Amino acid sequence: MDDGIKIYGMCLGRLKHQINIAKAKENHPSPENILLESYNTGDMEDIIDILELYDIEERNFDGLSTKLDELSFTVSTLLCERLFFDYTAQGELGLHLDLSLKPVVST
Repeated sequence: MDDGIKIYGMCLGRLKHQINIAKAKENHPSPENILLESYNTGDMEDIIDILELYDIEERNFDGLSTKLDELSFTVSTLLCERLFFDYTAQGELGLHLDLSLKPVVST
């Protein structure tokens, strides 16, 4: 897979790099839920612009939530990691890495 591929406003190469850095650090406040990047806004229109979600069907928070779920599922599948969007305590949208699910190793 080409690292330069963009899914909406998300560059897969950049995300791989952020995931590798996050996994290498050992002093996360929550080691199973790591904030990879924050978009420094909770404003719906800003989020749509930052992530280039121009084909969003419903321009409301339910529509945005649905689109973000679809986007995180797609990126998670491509990167073989569990990623999800959530709001920080400051009310800003962030992309999180979920390390709580350990990969199953078959013997």
